[in-house]
Amino acid sequence: MSNDAEPQTIEETHRLQGTRASMDFVQQSVLDGMESFGYGEENRFAVRIAVEEAMANAVLHGHRGDQDQLIEIHWTISSSQVAMFVSDDGRGYNSSAVPDPTADENLTLPSGRGLAMIKAFMTTVHVSDAGRKIEMTLMRSSS
Repeated sequence: MSNDAEPQTIEETHRLQGTRASMDFVQQSVLDGMESFGYGEENRFAVRIAVEEAMANAVLHGHRGDQDQLIEIHWTISSSQVAMFVSDDGRGYNSSAVPDPTADENLTLPSGRGLAMIKAFMTTVHVSDAGRKIEMTLMRSSS
């Protein structure tokens, strides 16, 4: 029996500092996993944006810019979906109080855009643990 069979899922968990190098590592690892399952460019782009925004929010908002604090990230990739969570040890926030950045009165506000982009690109998004954890799933599209 050959060990060359395609994996049923790829699953990884990491606790990393909030540095650019860590973000690049996570993005590349997830994208490589998606590519091994044959995900198209549109799906990979959506996940790349969501991962970057979630990790950036953890550093900038959760850890108040402290790149030395650790971010936990977990992902599972299968042929039908990519599921992940990003968790920080920050003070948290009320996700329902984040202003809609597309509303006319909020167009010049600097906050809320990352979460809005994550919600726009991912199939499901759930914020929990008082805003310290974001869980997101992308269901594979045909493109």
